[in-house]
Amino acid sequence: MAVLCLLAGPVSAVGPVDLDIAPQELTTALEQFSRATGMAVLVDHGLSSRRHTLGVQGRFTPAQGLNVLLNGTGLVAHYARTDAFTLQPVQVREVPLPAGGAPGLSGSNYAAAIQAGIQRNLCRSALTRPGGYRALLQVWIGRDGVVQHSRLVSSTGDSVRDRALVNSLQNLRIDRPAPSSLRQPVTLLLLPDSSGRRMECIAGDGEPGQ
Repeated sequence: MAVLCLLAGPVSAVGPVDLDIAPQELTTALEQFSRATGMAVLVDHGLSSRRHTLGVQGRFTPAQGLNVLLNGTGLVAHYARTDAFTLQPVQVREVPLPAGGAPGLSGSNYAAAIQAGIQRNLCRSALTRPGGYRALLQVWIGRDGVVQHSRLVSSTGDSVRDRALVNSLQNLRIDRPAPSSLRQPVTLLLLPDSSGRRMECIAGDGEPGQ
């Protein structure tokens, strides 16, 4: 049976608030968020206790701050009212395929397309360039080939790199539409040089100076 816990701050914030929540376990981060904003949070510990957040720093409205806090967790907020919400796992939204779009590839062929698209994207920055770290990620890809959500399952050990990884996946477009048979989420394992099975950046990938 799921264990639910209601977290609530003293008074719900109306306008923007200053948030300074460091990367940490999501459950404790939600407690801090609730105290800072006054928003009531109904937490299912079966969902939140195994997840981490990249945190949120800056001045935001409560809704904006919550979106940042949940980025990369694989969870989204469902509002019961403007000052109260629960959490639920993300799902792929139904989107129309591009006009004249080719049918998606299947099986290992589409897996190769995903790897190629993500590899090119990661190679654009020295911070996310594969080869120097290990990370486990999950992505949810729409029928149009656009990454709709992501989750950082295991940290790289560097919170700045973690945030860059998650941000790099936002709205990333794979070259081909996703096949209807694609099982979601897609799990990605990034390995360091020593594994012998890492992604490699090739000439033409990335941009100098980043």
